[in-house]
Amino acid sequence: MVSTMEKEIAVILVNYNGKRYNDKCIGSLLCSTIADRLTVIVVDNASTDGSLEALEENWAQEGRVQIVPLDRNYGFSRANNEGIRFAMRQGISYYLLLNNDTEIAPDAIERMYRCHLQTGGIVVPRILYADDREKLWCAGGSFTPVVRKAVQRGLNERAEGCYDRDEDCGFANGCALFLSGKIVEKTGFLDERFFLYYEDTEYSMRAARLGIRIRYCAGAKVYHKVNGSTLGNERPENAYYITRNWLLCNFLHRRDVCFRGGRYPLFLLYFVCNRIAWALIWGISGRGNMVQAMCRGVRDHRRGQYGQITDL
Repeated sequence: MVSTMEKEIAVILVNYNGKRYNDKCIGSLLCSTIADRLTVIVVDNASTDGSLEALEENWAQEGRVQIVPLDRNYGFSRANNEGIRFAMRQGISYYLLLNNDTEIAPDAIERMYRCHLQTGGIVVPRILYADDREKLWCAGGSFTPVVRKAVQRGLNERAEGCYDRDEDCGFANGCALFLSGKIVEKTGFLDERFFLYYEDTEYSMRAARLGIRIRYCAGAKVYHKVNGSTLGNERPENAYYITRNWLLCNFLHRRDVCFRGGRYPLFLLYFVCNRIAWALIWGISGRGNMVQAMCRGVRDHRRGQYGQITDL
């Protein structure tokens, strides 16, 4: 495909101790069919694994790569927001938020860009497992009808013949999310209270409320090293953020059309049942620290305490 783009695109990578992922991700970006029109902005959340030093050593001389070091770990939302603002100051109008534990197909960004031009909406790609490129991880997403739980379409399905057409969807996974400055002007930035988890769910709900489409682009392929950014979901911090932010996300949108007719109380009932089930699983397996973290997540939501947790 021949690019006729008028303005650059910024690919924003958030790095936190991702030394083993950054080079391959950046390398794949610079092999893009539109690499000459890309600026790669790596926002480092005060990494402690030497990844910032490695980034500066390997990429500081590459004009298409910009490194933005932060003075502490501000979380996924703020780091992405810092990257968007950095791009805006350079006059860049299109942004791809991309996990650094990914690699992309050469034409993925161009396809997402063209899909955005056609629809004016947020665009998400076809995300496959990096270690099994014939298996889907996410083909867009949707929300369940009653409790509004975000669900990834195609999870663990074989890719051949599945979700191979462009179509609107309800949920934009933050692993790879293409948007424009015009969308940011209308929706605002990612909510920094979340720190980690559910910021993409809330942003999708916000976009829907404002009439912004989310478009799944089947031809744009991204390969994801799943849980590379968060080292899995079995740490107390993860239980804390998932619990607290799930409550915050749905609380923020409790008056939206999705919760009319008494659906918000149904969400709360589902939430309580879900968390009790996990508490039983963790308790039986001797993971009392996970139960404590979950309970603290509920408590902090009730107190309105958000952002990073540092003492679990």
